[in-house]
This record gives sequence, structure tokens and C-alpha cells, in this order.
Amino acid sequence: MALARLDGIALRGIVSALPANVEDVTHLAARFGADYAERIASATGIRRRHIAAPGQCMSDLALPAARELLNGLGWADNSIDLLVCVTQTPDHPLPATACLLQNRLGLAGHCAAFDVGLGCSGYVYGLWLVASLLAGMGRGRALLVAGDTTSHTLTPDNRSVAPLFGDAATVTAIEWDASAGPLTIDVGTDGAGAPYLIRAGGGTRQPDGPLLFMDGTQVFAFTLREVPKTIAATLNASGIGIAEIDHVVLHQANEMMLRRLGAKIGAREDQLVLALAARGNTSSATIPLAMTDMLSVSLATGERKLLLSGFGVGWSWGTAIWQTGPIATCRTLLVDQDGSVIPAG
Repeated sequence: MALARLDGIALRGIVSALPANVEDVTHLAARFGADYAERIASATGIRRRHIAAPGQCMSDLALPAARELLNGLGWADNSIDLLVCVTQTPDHPLPATACLLQNRLGLAGHCAAFDVGLGCSGYVYGLWLVASLLAGMGRGRALLVAGDTTSHTLTPDNRSVAPLFGDAATVTAIEWDASAGPLTIDVGTDGAGAPYLIRAGGGTRQPDGPLLFMDGTQVFAFTLREVPKTIAATLNASGIGIAEIDHVVLHQANEMMLRRLGAKIGAREDQLVLALAARGNTSSATIPLAMTDMLSVSLATGERKLLLSGFGVGWSWGTAIWQTGPIATCRTLLVDQDGSVIPAG
């Protein structure tokens, strides 16, 4: 485990963006039958998902989210020092999607921009990277982009994964502020789990290989085996007990798994954030999307102690305890295929 404690890292705002196109249980029933569709929805807690249109990339969602965030905070384009993009569905193999977003946003040339190829744990890893770089500079502003268009990596008739995954992009504004509360992060990896959640095709090893595959039983077993340990380690390093946490935001993959995991770590019902029913599993976006969907009022009204934990593909995991807030901007948007934006309901 890699543990870090960083001071001076302030959360300023989060904006999430979802494609306007929606699939729900009725769409699944038409493809797989009503009984199967309802059984999957009941088992996972997922009843609808936002699906990117053909040709709609992750950056097409992140761009309006970033603009909304910068405008809401009143941050000038030339004030951004760092843009980190966490995604497993980049626009192109190269250049990095972060470079494309830096240009499309009109950010200054001094802004460092790069991609991180992680999924379920990616938001916490991205937070660790951004926080470490800002702490090293002792100043600065950063945008952490996390999102995926996972629907482009599977076929609609794949009944094991199609009912689970949705698409989203999120942008988090982070700033160095010496007065900000502490951020404690633990990350870890067990690459032996790679075969159980994998898109084998599309890389140089298998350019035309298979699309997304997931062994749900192995994912469930890994989660209950490893995640409580990383959460316990992070709580211990932070000196904060689970009862003191305001909001527990776990990777939103499966409601039954989240409830089991919440009980295993001793989280109360009122602490545990569940936001996947209308969104599905949005990979690296699930944690910030859950925050914009469910915590906008809470995060706007004062400092909060947050427990954030992402886990899955890799196997890879990361947990953060963050004392932060209040924040000025926290909302979810819908984005049409033509790029027009409307508030999400």
C-alpha cells in the first residue's frame, strides 16, 4: 500500500456531464426479455443509464463540463497550471486526450496536460497525482477530468455487461490553499486480477481482439477482500474514525455490493451514498458523479469529511479521506450530440 498525507489541497468545484441519450429497463427488455431485464435491475440496482451517441467521445462531454466549472468559479483560462485526464476510452491512441482538451478550452501553454489510463480506481489515483503535484509546487490550480464512454467498448447484445455500464465525464477543480484541511490517500494494485475485467482488443497486443469482458463473481470477491483493508488503512492514517465521516462515496458499480461493503466497514445508512440507479457504472466518473448528483447541497454549506474509494479493473484500488469544502460549484449537466447543454434532472 502507498499511503500519503497532503495538506493544502482544496476542492473548489465539480461538474459532471452525461450524454442526453438514455437507456432503461424497457430497452433491455426489448433485447433480452422482460424477466431477465428486471432480474438484472433488481440485482444491481441499475434501472437506467446514459449512453453516448455514435461518435460522441469522452472529451465531448468533458469540454462543456469544464467550461461550466471555470465560468462558475470565475477562473481565467490562463490560471490553470495542470490538467490530468483519467480515462480508459481516450479520443485517440495518441495524442493524449488531455492535450486535446487543453487546446479546446484555450488553456495557456504553461498548463501541463497528460492522461492516466485507469478505470474504477482512477478518480482517487488522479486526485493523488494532482494533489502531490500541487503540494510539490506549493501553489496552483488544476482540473482533474475523469470519465469514460464505456458503451463504445461493448456490443448492445452483450447481456453480461450492457445492462451495467453508462457513460459520463466529470471535471473537478482543485487548488493549493495552505489553510485547506488534510487529504489522506492510500492506493494499491494486484495485476493478477487483470483477466477478470478486461478489454483485450484494441491495443497493440490484440488490435482486433475481443471487446469488454467481466467476471462479476471475481469482481465481487476482490472488492470484499481488498477494499475494507484499504479503507481501514486510510482511516487509521488520517486519525479519523468511520463514525466521523460525513459521506462515504464508493465506486458505484452494484447496489448490493455497495451495501455489503458499507456494512463491512461499519458505515451507517445515512453516510453511504448510492447514486447508480439512474446512471449505472460510469467507470472512473462514478465517485464525482455521485457527488454532483447527491451531495451538491451538503458540499455547498460547509466543510465535510469525505471517504472516497474506487476499486476494480486492474485489480486496482484507491481510498481518500478528505476534509474539504464548502465548494462553490457542484452540478450535473446533460449534453446533446451537437454539444448543447441542459441541466440534468
